[in-house]
Amino acid sequence: MQVPASELTARLARFRAEMDRRSPGWSLAAITEKTNLYYFTGTIQDGLLLILRDGEAVFWVRKSYERARCESLFPGIRPMKSYRDAAAATGPAKGPAYLELDFVTLAQYGRMQKHFAFPAPPLALDAQVAAVRAVKSPYELALMEKAGKIHRHVLEDLAPSLLCEGIDEVTLTADLYKVMVNEGHQGIIRFGMWNEMLLGQIGFGTSSIAPTCVDTPGGIAGLHPAVPMAGNRDRKLARGDLVVIDIGCGVEGYQTDKTQSYMFGAAIPGAAIRVHEQCVAVQDEVASMLRPGAIPSEIYATVMAGLTPEFKDGFMGYGKNTVKFLGHGIGLHIDESPVIAAGFDEPLQEGMVFAVEPKKGVAGVGLVGIENTFVVTPQGGRSLTGNNRGLLPVGF
Repeated sequence: MQVPASELTARLARFRAEMDRRSPGWSLAAITEKTNLYYFTGTIQDGLLLILRDGEAVFWVRKSYERARCESLFPGIRPMKSYRDAAAATGPAKGPAYLELDFVTLAQYGRMQKHFAFPAPPLALDAQVAAVRAVKSPYELALMEKAGKIHRHVLEDLAPSLLCEGIDEVTLTADLYKVMVNEGHQGIIRFGMWNEMLLGQIGFGTSSIAPTCVDTPGGIAGLHPAVPMAGNRDRKLARGDLVVIDIGCGVEGYQTDKTQSYMFGAAIPGAAIRVHEQCVAVQDEVASMLRPGAIPSEIYATVMAGLTPEFKDGFMGYGKNTVKFLGHGIGLHIDESPVIAAGFDEPLQEGMVFAVEPKKGVAGVGLVGIENTFVVTPQGGRSLTGNNRGLLPVGF
């Protein structure tokens, strides 16, 4: 399904306004990162989107121009063999140029500098794009609503039947992936900085708190040091195990994030259950504060100040492997801005979407806690992924 032309026009207008607000005097903005290209043009083909402050925006496509024309309703699509073609038609920049400095490689930068001859070192436009993408339109929210419904249905209604004694983490991941795709999941989830994966983190017991390179409160044992994802073939499900499924779900590029936990065959220890319930209470408190005008850093400070020192020890992770946030923006990437953390001081706006994930590792048990995806509304956060409280009993 094509992104409506009116949607693309509105996004470009908001980006221009954000550039005028943050970077007055800008002359040229160049976008190459594939998710940003999709956001502004409706296609993910390889190319260069040039946005002139005092001129038109043109998407110069290297490959495939034919597919870009078929997929996109963006009005200015032209073919190019190299940046030389785009530069010749655009002419020299008349003032400051802006690039996605978080994503542009040195090779790309060198080619752009060669052909466009920027009068000064380009500046960053990553924050401007992130600010525009952070506020979802009704079109975007409708897709996230679809993703959230699939997410809730699979993890709350269908996943319990996949849990059986002796199944290993990799087999469960494969079985769950098939169910997710059959229900409408797009097949991959996307993160910033070029990362993609099929689902997320799935683990039994203490596998869910294994240290990992990902900036997340949970962990995963993984297949191998070369492939630290998708679970572990040697870890098999046993009675009394905690099962933690932390995965994304996407529809037409837009994603939700949800963590659902299960107690298989028997309840986990009472102390761990109480920690889980505290995490759920934190989620509810954060969600209640997701209103237009609220400040993410103040939400974080308020919630953390209300926790006891004992609970904060190892909160949002396990042991010393903790993270310093309570939730993160989400949309075309799982990990978008803003973040419910210190340093994020811009007020929330209606239509922003956050994955809120208070969690804590418990020795000998695994990762307890919860995660759901919420839309910012005047009444507080509205969950797109259901309201289940977690620790679903299975096979008792």
